[in-house]
Amino acid sequence: MPEAVIVEAVRTPISRGKAIVGDLHGFHAVDLLGLALNGLIERSGIDYSDVDYLAGGCVTQAGEQAGNITRNAWLSLGKDYTAGGTTFDNQCGSGQTANHAIAAMIETARINIGVGCGVEAMSRVGLGQNVYNGPGYFQPPVWPWDTAPDQFTMVERIAKNRSITRQMVDEFALSSQQKAQAAWDEGRFASQVLDVNAPTFADDGSPNGETKLVNRDQGMRATTIEGLGDLKPIIEGGIHTAGNASQISDGSAAVLWMTVDEAKKRGLKPRARIITDCTVGTDPYYLLDGPVDATTQMFKTSGMTMNDIDLFEINEAFAAVVLSWAQVFDADMSKVNVNGGAIALGHPVGSTGARLICTALHELERQDKNTALIAMCCGSAIGTGTIIERL
Repeated sequence: MPEAVIVEAVRTPISRGKAIVGDLHGFHAVDLLGLALNGLIERSGIDYSDVDYLAGGCVTQAGEQAGNITRNAWLSLGKDYTAGGTTFDNQCGSGQTANHAIAAMIETARINIGVGCGVEAMSRVGLGQNVYNGPGYFQPPVWPWDTAPDQFTMVERIAKNRSITRQMVDEFALSSQQKAQAAWDEGRFASQVLDVNAPTFADDGSPNGETKLVNRDQGMRATTIEGLGDLKPIIEGGIHTAGNASQISDGSAAVLWMTVDEAKKRGLKPRARIITDCTVGTDPYYLLDGPVDATTQMFKTSGMTMNDIDLFEINEAFAAVVLSWAQVFDADMSKVNVNGGAIALGHPVGSTGARLICTALHELERQDKNTALIAMCCGSAIGTGTIIERL
């Protein structure tokens, strides 16, 4: 059976998901994904026509993100039309699932070269705009479960279940901001983040015909534990605020996969492979506790334990999601989200799964480590997970 390996992984900077304020707001969503795809192919040195298939993640498939945005983004480059393309909605795990699909297609000899990617332009297509039959998009009314009307209530249930306090989530959020700032100050993201010339706007919000260089994530904020403590909870009586939850963002990421033989034939270095991956259901009552279930499943299928993993990327949808996972597995937090996470960097939802794989790979190489575990919570009570091994 062919083995699927990563040979390149890139991402755009992540900008704020607010109109005009966000550095990447001026890009149509198709073009935003095109930035990562174009950067990926240029960095690898392969030809566009060498790609057999693209799988991409996008959560809100409405407006300019509708109509199979992965395929549209590839066509927008004007380089090749022969590669097939599919867009996945597995909620926040969409970009991660897309990469699982490409690796599986290679391992089953369906393709030799593929791209797993993801995008979300949240400043242009707001989360939930593809749902028109009721308020919110997390709880279909037909679920026969004890659920809640929104994700905020769900995550407060997780916090209560694990005895996670406001002080704990604020301290975690501060740590995320500090780690992200240190990572950028030390140039840790330079190898993975593309330089983008982004259109700019006049004071009235109209394009002014000029561009600016964007090469840094926009979501980092100087803050203190006292400042975080002053923020109002999202729901009354809760512990989560805008300061200890993920940020609405714009961004894209892409990962290039090949067979080992294809990479060697082209003189490209196989950089990592998947040891195991999963998509599992989690208890709808808690909904966002997916990293716990995904990690449990991956350890079961691989025979690995926490001691076998060098780095962890657990998506910071909310601080309590990561703290819940860490409590269950008694995690060494010095190995978790070492460059910060979605609380500081941002969470362009369809892109984040691909971004986490990209970040994990580059950090393994930077630290000369071997294994990384990536896990995410997802709407619809899903957990996605990947364990990669550096080659």
